[in-house]
Amino acid sequence: MNTLSELDPILHSQLRLAIVSILIGVVEAEFTFLKERTGSTAGNLSVQLEKLSSEGYISTEKSFRNKRPLTTCRITPKGIAQFDIYVRAIETYLRPPK
Repeated sequence: MNTLSELDPILHSQLRLAIVSILIGVVEAEFTFLKERTGSTAGNLSVQLEKLSSEGYISTEKSFRNKRPLTTCRITPKGIAQFDIYVRAIETYLRPPK
């Protein structure tokens, strides 16, 4: 009997999965871009970015542009690896049992 792979609880959150999925396809993304793409509130996005950052899945850089705060996010090698593992785990659910 096959046992199903465990799904990473960090990535299993809908918003965190959306963030990582977006960051996989870009070099970096600004906070406002992620907010628009995910339809998230600023507060919820901030909380989820902090969670991903504290787990080492993304890196964030805070700076200023035209005297306004700017947060830029990038996926880390760990984030890429964990996303790949997560996708492979999902694929095990999609395969018919042998």
